[in-house]
Amino acid sequence: MATIFEIDPLDEDLNQEDSEDDTLEVEEGGYDPDPNVNNLDVDSEDVERVLLSEHTVNPGQEKTGPQDFELRKVLGKGGYGKVFQVRKTTGKDSGTIFAMKVLKKASIVRNQKDTAHTKAERNILEAVKHPFIVDLMYAFQTGGKLYLILEYLSGGELFMHLEREGIFLEDTACFYLSEIILALEHLHRQGIIYRDLKPENILLDAHGHVKLTDFGLCKEHIEEGIMTHTFCGTIEYMAPEILTRSGHGKAVDWWSLGALMYDMLTGAPPFTAENRKRTIEKILRGKLILPPYLTPDARDLIRKLLKRQVLQRLGSAPGDGDAIRNHMFFKHINWRDVVSRKLDPPFKPSLSSEDDVSQFDTKFTKQTPIDSPEDSTLSESANMVFQGFTYVAPSVLEEMKAPPRIIKARSPRKVTNHVLHHNIPMAPHQYRQPPPHLDDMMEVLLSRGSTRVM
Repeated sequence: MATIFEIDPLDEDLNQEDSEDDTLEVEEGGYDPDPNVNNLDVDSEDVERVLLSEHTVNPGQEKTGPQDFELRKVLGKGGYGKVFQVRKTTGKDSGTIFAMKVLKKASIVRNQKDTAHTKAERNILEAVKHPFIVDLMYAFQTGGKLYLILEYLSGGELFMHLEREGIFLEDTACFYLSEIILALEHLHRQGIIYRDLKPENILLDAHGHVKLTDFGLCKEHIEEGIMTHTFCGTIEYMAPEILTRSGHGKAVDWWSLGALMYDMLTGAPPFTAENRKRTIEKILRGKLILPPYLTPDARDLIRKLLKRQVLQRLGSAPGDGDAIRNHMFFKHINWRDVVSRKLDPPFKPSLSSEDDVSQFDTKFTKQTPIDSPEDSTLSESANMVFQGFTYVAPSVLEEMKAPPRIIKARSPRKVTNHVLHHNIPMAPHQYRQPPPHLDDMMEVLLSRGSTRVM
C-alpha cells in the first residue's frame, strides 16, 4: 500500500552567512516578488508529476504495518479488540517475537472518554521508559484499526501466578512490591497517576521481573497538589477519594498498592462483597481485617497504605514513595539492586522457547489467531481523532486512495519539522468482555469478579 511520510523541511541552517556562490544576479522585474504557489499550470511541460508512495517519500526508511507481522497466537481478547503474539517478518528485527494489540477505532470513538484514555495510553507508552514498565516498539494504524506493538512478556500475568499459588510468602510479595513501587514512583515523577494497579495489569518477563502494563486509565500532567475527579479504576483496588469523587492525586496509587499487597498475602483484596454497591460501602466504612499469620511489619505497612484519610496515608507526602521504601517491611531490600534487576525473582517461568505461551490462559492461546477484516472505516473527520497515533496522517492515506486532485501547497519554509505523538498499551494481558453500560457515565469490565470503571 502506498504510504506518505512527512518530508523534512529545507531549513537546515537559516543563520549561515551568505557567500558569493549563494547569490544570483537578477534584473529588476525578472521575478515575481509575491508568487502564488497554488496557481500552477499542471499541464505544463515544466511541471513534473511524482507519485507519492512509500518508495518515493523518505526512501530508505522502514515503513511498518500489519503486513510486516505474522500472527502466531491469541493472548487476550476484549470489547475493543485482541492481543496477539506475533513474529516480525521484515526489517532488521525480522524474526523477533512481539505482542500486538489491535484496537477497533469504531468501538473507541463511540465514547469520548475512551478516546481520551486511548490517546493518553499511547502518549505514556512512548514517553515513559523504565525497567519495570512495558516497552512500546511500534505504533501504526489502518482505516479502521489501531495497532500497538509491544515487547512480548512471556512470563504471563501476575494474576495467573497468584491464582495458582493462592497466596504469596512475604518474601515473594516483597520482591514484586519493590519493583512495582519503583515503577509507580517513576510515573509520579513524570506527572502521571496510574490508577489501575491490580494483578491483571502486572506482567512478568522471561526472567520473572515485573512489567506494568495497560495505561488506559492513567492521568497525565498531575503535579504536586493538583487534583483530578475522574471516577475510574477497578472497584476492589480503588481508593476512597475516587469513590467519593472528592478529588484525588498520586496517593490513590499507594492505596492500590496496599490493596494489592493484601491480595498477595491473603488471596483476595481487603474489601469485597457480593455486589458493587456493598463493595464500595466496605471500602468507605468497612473494618480492615488482618490475618494473624502476617508479620508485624506486613500488618503495619498494609494499615498505613490503607488509610482512608489521604494525608495520613503512607506515600501521600511530597516525598512520594520514599516513606514506603524506608518502611521496615523492606528492611532487607537494596533499592539499587532492585532498579538494576539484580535481585533473583522468586519465580522464573519455565519456558521452552522465546515464543512460549504456556504462562497465558489456554482459553485464548488455543484459538486460531485471526485479525478480522475491517468491517467499518471512519470518516475523515472522525479519523482526525487519531491523528499523530502514527507518523502517517489518516487523511493523507485516504487521499492516496482517491482520484488525483490539485492540493494547495505551502512554502517548504513554513512546514514544521515536527511530528505529533499522541501516544497509547497496552501489553498482552487477558481481556474480559465488558457488560452493558451501568449508567451514562461509566463502563465496567469484569475480571476475576472485580469491576473496572472507565
